[in-house]
Amino acid sequence: MHRQTALITGCSSGFGKLIATTFHDNDWNVIATMRSPEQETDLASGEHMLATRLDVNDSQSIEAAFSAGEAEFGFIDTVVNNAGYGGYGLFEQASESDMRSMFETNLFGPINIMRVALPKMRASGTGTIINVTSMAGHMALPGNSIYSASKHAMVGLTEAMALEYRPLGIRIFSVAPGAYPTTRFTANTDKRIDEGDAELVAYSNRLREQINSVGAQMASESGKIADPQEVADRVYACATSEMPIHSPTGADAEMLIAMMGQDNRQDFLDRIGTMLVPGN
Repeated sequence: MHRQTALITGCSSGFGKLIATTFHDNDWNVIATMRSPEQETDLASGEHMLATRLDVNDSQSIEAAFSAGEAEFGFIDTVVNNAGYGGYGLFEQASESDMRSMFETNLFGPINIMRVALPKMRASGTGTIINVTSMAGHMALPGNSIYSASKHAMVGLTEAMALEYRPLGIRIFSVAPGAYPTTRFTANTDKRIDEGDAELVAYSNRLREQINSVGAQMASESGKIADPQEVADRVYACATSEMPIHSPTGADAEMLIAMMGQDNRQDFLDRIGTMLVPGN
C-alpha cells in the first residue's frame, strides 16, 4: 500500500508538532518543517520522518524543503500551512512594520508555500492543502485587529481557492481553531500593550483583561479545557476524508459559528460553486 506524504509548516511547537505526530502515527511520511530544526528533538529525522528547515518568508528555504522531502519520499500528497503567529495590540499600537510582518507570515507565508505546491499537484491531478486559520478569520477580535485582518484574508483566500481548484483534483480546506492553550495571541507583539498615550494604554489593558477572561471561559466551553489534539485530528480528517471547506474547531468555535448563522455555509458554497465554476 502506498504510504502518503505530508509537508507541515511550523512544527516546532503547538498545533504544528501535534499535527506532525498525528500524521506520523497514522503511517504517513512526514516532512516536519520549522525555522530551526537543529533545536528539535521530538520530531528528529528518522523512519518516515524528515525534520528540515523552512521559513515561510524565505523562498529558497521553501524550495529546498520541498526538494528534500521529494528526494526522501517522492510526491507530497498533502501540505499543511500551520506556521503563523498572533499578538495583542490596538490598531494605533501597531507600527507599520508590525502590520507588514504579521501579513508577511500569516498571509503571504502560506501563499509562498502554495505557489510551490500547486504546480506539482496540478501535474499529478491530485493533492490536498489545509490552511490552519483561526476563528479570528470568521469574526473580528477587538484588541487583535491586525491579526484578525490577516486571518480574514487567509479564510477568504482559502474559500476562493477551494472552489477554483476542486475541478483540477486539488482539495483545499481551512481549519479554524477557537481558544486553545497553545494559541499565542501575545507572541512577538505583546510589548505593544504599553505603547501610545496614557488613554490608549489604559484602554488597551482593560480590553486585554476582558478578552483574557472571556477567552478562558471559551477555552472550557465544553466543560473541560479544550484539547489542542482536536485541531490535529481535524486537519488529519481533512487530508483523509470528505470535509467542508471550513472547519471551525472546538466547542467555542462551533458555538460562535452557529451564533453567526454560518453553520450552513458549505451548502451555500456548493450552490455558488455549481453556478460559477465550470465542470471537469
